[in-house]
Amino acid sequence: MRAVVNIHLKQGVLDPQGKAVHHALGSLGFHSPQEVRVGKQILLELREGLSHEEALEEVRQMCERLLANTVIEEYQIEILP
Repeated sequence: MRAVVNIHLKQGVLDPQGKAVHHALGSLGFHSPQEVRVGKQILLELREGLSHEEALEEVRQMCERLLANTVIEEYQIEILP
C-alpha cells in the first residue's frame, strides 16, 4: 500500500519560490500562468496489513507531527493499493 501526500502553502502565505518560478517562466516566453505556487510531494510505502482507514489515519498523524507545517501549509493524502 502506498500513500501520496501533497503539501502546499495555504492561500495568503507568500510563496517566494513560486514567484521566482513564475518570473523564470515569463523570461522563457511562457506568459499563460497567472500565478505559480510551489509545493512538495511525499511518497510513502506503507506496511502490509493496514486497512484503508488505518493507513489514512497514520499518514494524517505523520503530516500533523512532522511532514507538514500546519501553521502555513495544507496537505492532501491519497492512499493507493
